[in-house]
Amino acid sequence: MWKKEDDKIELVDISEPACDCSGVPVGLTDQTMLERKQRVLEKMKERKLDTLVFYCDVEHGMNFEYLVGFFTRFEEALLVLHQDGSAFIVAGNENLNKVSKSRIPAKAVHAPHFSLPNQPAGTRSFGELLKDTDIRPGSRVGVVGWKNFTGPETECFYLFDIPHFILAALRVLVGDEQKVTNETDLMIGEEGVRRTNNANELAHYEFGASLASDCMMQAMNLLKPGVSEMELGDALVRHGQHTNVVTIASSGARFVKGNMYPTEKRSYPGDPVSLTVGYKGGLSSRAGYAVYQENELPDSARNYLEELVFPYYQSYCRWLEELAIGKTGGELYALVQEIMPQEEFHWGLCPGHLTADEEWMCSPIYSGSKERLKSGMLFQIDIIPSKPGMGGVSAESTVALADEFLRNEIQMTDPGLWNRIERRRSYLMEVLNIRIGKELLPMCGSVAYLRPFLYSRRMALRRRWQECTAF
Repeated sequence: MWKKEDDKIELVDISEPACDCSGVPVGLTDQTMLERKQRVLEKMKERKLDTLVFYCDVEHGMNFEYLVGFFTRFEEALLVLHQDGSAFIVAGNENLNKVSKSRIPAKAVHAPHFSLPNQPAGTRSFGELLKDTDIRPGSRVGVVGWKNFTGPETECFYLFDIPHFILAALRVLVGDEQKVTNETDLMIGEEGVRRTNNANELAHYEFGASLASDCMMQAMNLLKPGVSEMELGDALVRHGQHTNVVTIASSGARFVKGNMYPTEKRSYPGDPVSLTVGYKGGLSSRAGYAVYQENELPDSARNYLEELVFPYYQSYCRWLEELAIGKTGGELYALVQEIMPQEEFHWGLCPGHLTADEEWMCSPIYSGSKERLKSGMLFQIDIIPSKPGMGGVSAESTVALADEFLRNEIQMTDPGLWNRIERRRSYLMEVLNIRIGKELLPMCGSVAYLRPFLYSRRMALRRRWQECTAF
């Protein structure tokens, strides 16, 4: 039985984890893309849906990309998928030439309405163009945006997060508003097809997760008095990869005059610091103070370690140790609540969520959740506590769950990835004294590595137990 008083955290001189991104992106295989399509078609048959219409723009295109393999830069787009497997991509002027690159066969429908403002427009209405996708009057049409609304079922299925002109045209074409429903949960809901990954998908996403981790380590190691936010920002972005969140490199007060981006502002001793970068497959975030040791903290944060950092790290370690196939999201939520009561630590988001191409896909971890955790799930350790007058604390990173079959598959198909996972597991257990189970796979090197005093490159947190052995 775990007891809070026996779970000690210490700040000690330890070696930092290795930067270990392979530097080689892993593509999704044709077999993986075929499996994805088949899983979606099976769900359509279960729900008696004739057609699914996937919406895409730069911020909200990951359900579209799941099948197509890309999102439409600059413009909006639709993927229309019928139960017989036929598909159409409705694209604007600048993405029409991408349809031939789709990972599933699809016919092109040109819709100038999806183009940028003042580009050449066509003469047909949007509703007329939709008829070219073979959507039939009276058919059951599911709309997939990016959000599965929660609440009363009747409301969830009739709330939509796509532009009104698209929804209005669909309803006119079908002829019955009740037959056009929000089916985004088919992708990311409790039984959604995107919530678990095969070995190829995990290898694909591990590249981004480990790249974010390596960039974070580089940025942390640049921190010193006088370094600018933009210098830190340069360390956080690499290889021209597309980030899936706004990159954060902030020292001192944040959001001054609404600014969200790194500036020429320089780091000064005592400043709170926030660093974040995310790529497809994972995000890394760190928050702490620009100091070398505790006596340099500002007066408002004199008890920063005891009141905020240590409880956070306790919940973080326990979260890692309790994450397991078959456990419910509600159990993990209750665990965090026990160690860091929400009313005292003011965390408002789900303490952990699933990730993929987008940083936050969905979360099975919420109060009272009966959702079971499954093999193949890819998680962000996203617990955000706060205390009045104190800067934040964060060590957000990425892990996966894998049963014996999936672990063996990774080991056989990608030995390099498996070796990186094994080294990361050893670091967690042997250096940080975190007792993780066999099912937990660290997707990057810096999982659980937290330096609250960011000018110091050696002092980091670890567990201190009577016995620190792996399961």
